[in-house]
Amino acid sequence: MHRNFGRMMSLRDTPTLPFAKVEDVWFWYIRCQKARDAGARFVAGMNEVVRPCDPDDVYRIARGLWQQGTLKLHHLQVLFEYGRRETSPDPRCEEESWAHRYWDEALDRMTTPLKEKGIVDEERGA
Repeated sequence: MHRNFGRMMSLRDTPTLPFAKVEDVWFWYIRCQKARDAGARFVAGMNEVVRPCDPDDVYRIARGLWQQGTLKLHHLQVLFEYGRRETSPDPRCEEESWAHRYWDEALDRMTTPLKEKGIVDEERGA
């Protein structure tokens, strides 16, 4: 429970804001992982924007897609490499054009499960 406008609310009552794009989810997930690696602890509902998931939900979706064979090792390598850089591969750059293809494929393959879970909503998201 936490305080919101002078009354007690459960986290289930707190309005959440989904992400507008799958790419935004991935960058958020990587930032959360970087913070965890630095010793931070995730506490639901403590941010200004409350998301409809926690970082582990994103991890479980990516892991499930990998276990199903939907995401391949090269997809995950590109997601993590460019996620840590907090930028997508540039398709105009010859050295990054292959990575851009895998980046797009990976995000496309993650779209359906992220939308089904309400984590991504292009119309409501921010």
